[in-house]
Amino acid sequence: MPDYDLHELPNGIRVLHKQVLHTKIAHCGFMLDIGSRDEKTHQLGLAHFWEHMAFKGTEKRRSFHILNRLETVGGELNAYTTKEKICFYASLLSTHFERAFELLTDLTFNSIFPEREIEKERTVILEEMSMYQDAPEDAIVDDFDGVIFGDHALGHNILGTRQSVSSFQQPDFRQFLAENVRTDRLVFSSVSNLPFKEVLRLAEKYLAPLPSRLGERPRTPFNHYQRLEQLERRPITQAHCLIGGPAYAIQDERRIPFFMLSNILGGPGMNSRLNLGVREKYGLVYTIDATYSPYTDTGLFGIYFGTEKNQVKRTISLINRELRILREKPLGSLQLHTAKEQLMGQLAMAEESNGGLMQLLAKSTLDIGRVEPLTEIFDRIKRITASELCELANDVLREDNLSVLQYVPE
Repeated sequence: MPDYDLHELPNGIRVLHKQVLHTKIAHCGFMLDIGSRDEKTHQLGLAHFWEHMAFKGTEKRRSFHILNRLETVGGELNAYTTKEKICFYASLLSTHFERAFELLTDLTFNSIFPEREIEKERTVILEEMSMYQDAPEDAIVDDFDGVIFGDHALGHNILGTRQSVSSFQQPDFRQFLAENVRTDRLVFSSVSNLPFKEVLRLAEKYLAPLPSRLGERPRTPFNHYQRLEQLERRPITQAHCLIGGPAYAIQDERRIPFFMLSNILGGPGMNSRLNLGVREKYGLVYTIDATYSPYTDTGLFGIYFGTEKNQVKRTISLINRELRILREKPLGSLQLHTAKEQLMGQLAMAEESNGGLMQLLAKSTLDIGRVEPLTEIFDRIKRITASELCELANDVLREDNLSVLQYVPE
């Protein structure tokens, strides 16, 4: 990771900045350590609904003025919600950086949640739910969270339920923010050609006056997993399947080795074992991949594929064969070296995206309190041994540990 600057304001808000001289574009945003897992039972979907409503009006702007503020100078304004984070971010010419800084501050901290806009956006989110339900490759990912995490907050759909989304009113948003927003659990991150002193000047202007909101906001850890096999019949033409289980948390020292193991098995490279062993050799699937998502107290590993209904059992058998090989047969020295070089190359290329780098700075700071230098990550990758990967495979990738969710045609 190239050098970056960090400053903490008296109210606890941290400001991170990476200066990149060769770009004319500024990427910046607020990342808050708030996500769908922080919702109570009667609040399902409220974090994501807030993300939508932030664009619908502040104390000094109506929705049109928010949406038009950056578009008129060729900029982009966006947001997203995950299980543990909400991010409001923008990209535009660095000459208009202050415009983005002020707008992002306004919509993050001064939203008023107009009742009329709540009613309109409620319909939009219900349509978003329908869109995902009509896309089985997306819906199965959301439903698989429920298979793995059950009634725990991590098992709930980020969008919420139709019943919960239909019930939210203005006081619900205000209560959720009061319960969850902590100034020491959010950061402003930016990557641009501007010097850090300019970013600090704007931080003192727009962020320093904000009142401190400190205090504990505990999360219930996930610690009870029970393997399940679930099959659902749906009006689809292709079968979809997810196989997986819990994995390692963000601060677990096994996170990076397991990420490499997942990459070997079904990463983005066309030479992944699942792609070669299922698609290229037998032509059974168009898409097959393995993913690993670490959270603060646990993680989630999953293998996804889509195939013809009568090929599901054969495909699962081939996947189990690849998993068994990883458990029983250590990688040879050349295979291990190649896997390390591939992962390091992928990570280095990911840093070429300044927008992604801006978000990485923020997320890493919130999750582990610092930004891991790329050289440090590379050193850890270089120390990974074949026996270490075998141990991880035997810990996580056992057939008796992995749950299965299938969508099959009616």
